[in-house]
Amino acid sequence: MNILETRKQCLLFFEKNTYLQKTLFITLALLCLTPLASPSVALLLGILTIQLIGHPYITLNHKAIHILLQVAVVGLGFGMNVNSALQAGKNGMLFSVVSIATTLFLELLLTKKLKIEKVTGYLIAAGTAICGGSAIAAISPIVKAKENQTSVALGVIFVLNSVALFVFPYLGHILNLSQTQFGLWCAIAIHDTSSVVGAASKYGAQALEVATTVKLARALWIIPLSVLSAVFFKNTESKIKIPYFIGLFILAMLANTYFTGVQYISAYIVHLSKAGLNLTLFLIGSGLTANVLRSVGLKTLALGVVLWFFISGMSLLVIFQIAK
Repeated sequence: MNILETRKQCLLFFEKNTYLQKTLFITLALLCLTPLASPSVALLLGILTIQLIGHPYITLNHKAIHILLQVAVVGLGFGMNVNSALQAGKNGMLFSVVSIATTLFLELLLTKKLKIEKVTGYLIAAGTAICGGSAIAAISPIVKAKENQTSVALGVIFVLNSVALFVFPYLGHILNLSQTQFGLWCAIAIHDTSSVVGAASKYGAQALEVATTVKLARALWIIPLSVLSAVFFKNTESKIKIPYFIGLFILAMLANTYFTGVQYISAYIVHLSKAGLNLTLFLIGSGLTANVLRSVGLKTLALGVVLWFFISGMSLLVIFQIAK
């Protein structure tokens, strides 16, 4: 019996034994809340779970990821100092403007060259340039994307995010990047906030602070991109979604910086937030269903990879130039 057949038999078994499937799924999810699971382990566990056990709560998965990620990011704010965060944000501002503009321009060229449907290519570029799935979710109604177009774009981003969480910390050590350099690099080059935070927390506390601050500042570019998208796709009816949780993140940083009483409990909040992030990554991994993987065609995956390599390489070169 080959691997594919074994996987099929496992899925059939758990589909028939739903109580066992739910129990095992919840047990693995709870395991991700313990110190035994790092961000990369949680993601890998999620990927293995969907392939061998299945996901008994798949219809709730996207909503759960959305809520958990926002709560976890706000909680991480209690472990940061607003002064150092402002400095990190200033360092990443120019990066954000240049990288977003060049990524979108490159997407226009590649979409025509690879003969990829315009909306799908644009969504992949938006996810690569700003903040992954969140950007795609915000831009999709504005560009009047069909369900399959959104699914393909999300599939590309989720696959590349999964790779990034494992590869980036490894490359950071090989390239001998400092904590600040790595935090800045992964905030620009990794798509989703969840994978950015996961990779940075694996690298170090300072890298996590820089990465989270720069990434959330970068996420605010959803607003001007939404306006430009409405003009470009001639849609003035759709409402622009503002990422309000970023405001709560800022309030958490302010509280941790200026209120001594908060500082006594901030370490516990950060600990719980990191556990919540691990659970989020587990759910992201368990959301990579066969349908999601099948939706990612070779051309769209190639577009995502080229854009990702471009933004990763460009930002890394700039970081090395600054260090000189």
